[in-house]
Amino acid sequence: MVVHRHAVETPSAWVLRFAPFIRAGGRVLDLACGSGRHARALSALGFEVDAVDCDALAIERLSDVPRVRARVADLEAGTWPFPGAHFDAVVVTNYLHRPLLPILVESLAADGVLIYETFARGNERYGRPSNPRFLLEPGELLRAASGLRVLAYESLYQSTPGPAMVQRIAAVQEGLSAAGEAG
Repeated sequence: MVVHRHAVETPSAWVLRFAPFIRAGGRVLDLACGSGRHARALSALGFEVDAVDCDALAIERLSDVPRVRARVADLEAGTWPFPGAHFDAVVVTNYLHRPLLPILVESLAADGVLIYETFARGNERYGRPSNPRFLLEPGELLRAASGLRVLAYESLYQSTPGPAMVQRIAAVQEGLSAAGEAG
């Protein structure tokens, strides 16, 4: 599968669609940010962005982007780089490490938005990733977001930027009291 560079650098329409649900000026975590396409777009919308990835070169390219705090971290072998932090949004695209799913939900502030989009089972017919370890099972994002109010969910074939099977979810952590219980 060939994905053109401009397509990879263009922010996800799913992320942009749900960015207005994020508290104005809020703190956003762009997890496994890669080239930083979402960190840049969210910063331009006025959000404070924590961008994290294991690729030091990619993180270095974000050093001059206003309102972006970029950090190198191994999300799969290291410790969680944001212990105790809460975000007004968590954005993840084209990345899956299942042990992080509950941590991401727990990292949402009251009324925080989870915006997640990645490859699903069936994608092996179209190219990479094809390893089941990196492909969501049917309904997996819905299960991971149980307890959140789902704004939208899709599980489908997409043809652009290249043919793929994907799941997407946008879900909100309903307001929490100071004790962390639903209010």
